Amino acid sequence: QVQLVESGGGLVQAGGSLRLSCAAFGRAFSTYTIGWFRQAPGKEREFVAVISRSGGITYYADSVKGRFTISRDNAKNTVSLRMNSLKPEDTSVYYCAAGGWGETISEYNYWGQGTQVTVSS
Repeated sequence: QVQLVESGGGLVQAGGSLRLSCAAFGRAFSTYTIGWFRQAPGKEREFVAVISRSGGITYYADSVKGRFTISRDNAKNTVSLRMNSLKPEDTSVYYCAAGGWGETISEYNYWGQGTQVTVSS
């Protein structure tokens, strides 16, 4: 079992950058794939990015490809999401999740509580 805690959200102007972190507590962090999802008010939760156990393979939603970068440090039990060139439509609560691969929410077994990202125009 693993517990996930997100941090790093905040208010930023369009074109700016933020770095989100997902800290994991529990056993065998390196055995979990980790994904990022987001949910805007009134919308369904959507996939953002996922990283493999070793960090060697990553996969992004088309909407963030080229702007966001997911990485992990298994020694520190953390996964980061670097977000550049932010747009107002990136405004959402961002969640990290463990255990799945790709865009299917039900494949992920563990979720954090989320961190708010607001991009002003």
